[in-house]
Amino acid sequence: MKAAIISGLNSLDVKTVPVPQTEPGSVMIKVHSCAICGSDIRIFRTGNHRVKYPAIIGHEISGEVIEIGEGVSRFKIGDKIALGADVPCGQCSWCLNGMGNCCDENYAVGYQFQGGFAEKCLIKPMVVQYGPICHIPDRVSMEQASLAEPLACCINGFERVEFKAGKSVLVIGAGPIGLLLSQTARAFGSSITMLYDNDPQRLKNSHIGRPDYVIESSADLIKEVQEITAGKGVDVVFVACASGQAQKLSLKLVAKRGSVNFFGGLAKTADDIAISSNDIHYKEIYVTGSHGSTPVQHEQAMTLIAASRIDVGQLITHRYSLDDIAEAFEIVEKRNGLKVVINP
Repeated sequence: MKAAIISGLNSLDVKTVPVPQTEPGSVMIKVHSCAICGSDIRIFRTGNHRVKYPAIIGHEISGEVIEIGEGVSRFKIGDKIALGADVPCGQCSWCLNGMGNCCDENYAVGYQFQGGFAEKCLIKPMVVQYGPICHIPDRVSMEQASLAEPLACCINGFERVEFKAGKSVLVIGAGPIGLLLSQTARAFGSSITMLYDNDPQRLKNSHIGRPDYVIESSADLIKEVQEITAGKGVDVVFVACASGQAQKLSLKLVAKRGSVNFFGGLAKTADDIAISSNDIHYKEIYVTGSHGSTPVQHEQAMTLIAASRIDVGQLITHRYSLDDIAEAFEIVEKRNGLKVVINP
């Protein structure tokens, strides 16, 4: 089969490799779509201790079941399924309590397990038993289904801030995740949704997020938010970009007893940020982070897509064959598109 093989930092080649053999409890799929995540670019450029070379990465996956290992009853040949990333070990206290994305083992598809930048993908028994795999409804395309994974991560963010309908939301960062967070806010009943980015090119796609207000990159963000919220501040701020400055600013933007979610992680080389603890203290702010998602959230994401409450298809700006994956990575890295999908 063809696969995109990472053999070291900045080394990506499409090669013909042996098809992995099914084993008891495993499932083989023909990959139809695998979208590129920013974390895939980070693995390619800076590596990850969980990824051992040579590696096949990619975790936003949809495909069709073509082989089933002994003992598997949940799936059958021809089933259309989508995979998420985070795989609970099924044994630790985090996993046993439904928080598999916080698993101490930190297993993930496209990391310890083979990813989807290949013609076929073997889903290992642990992933089949515990992982984020869901059937794709007939009305959902393979490309749409591959984006259930990033949407599930957004759902996790909303759960971390204990979101309730009627709250106002500000999303800082108008990349693919920021647009998904903005759409999710509307779907979950936000009273007002605001979207901001300091890159005017990103804001050209702001309509995809369906915000009530798009705050221009040149605006005084604190002043704009104060005017929109009549001086109260915003109930929930999602920082959907890798910016320590934005994380610091979020504490000035949020209302009393509001919530801030640091959705975007900072680079390993980034300096620690200094924040005003008095803002947290006197405004009684809840500050949280979120990363990844659980199998339940992956199912919820697919349900939202199938019900057309979230339009993930609008996010797809580029489609490439596996042979052209290097060009696809370049598009993502240069931020010349939104979601870029590999269709092997």
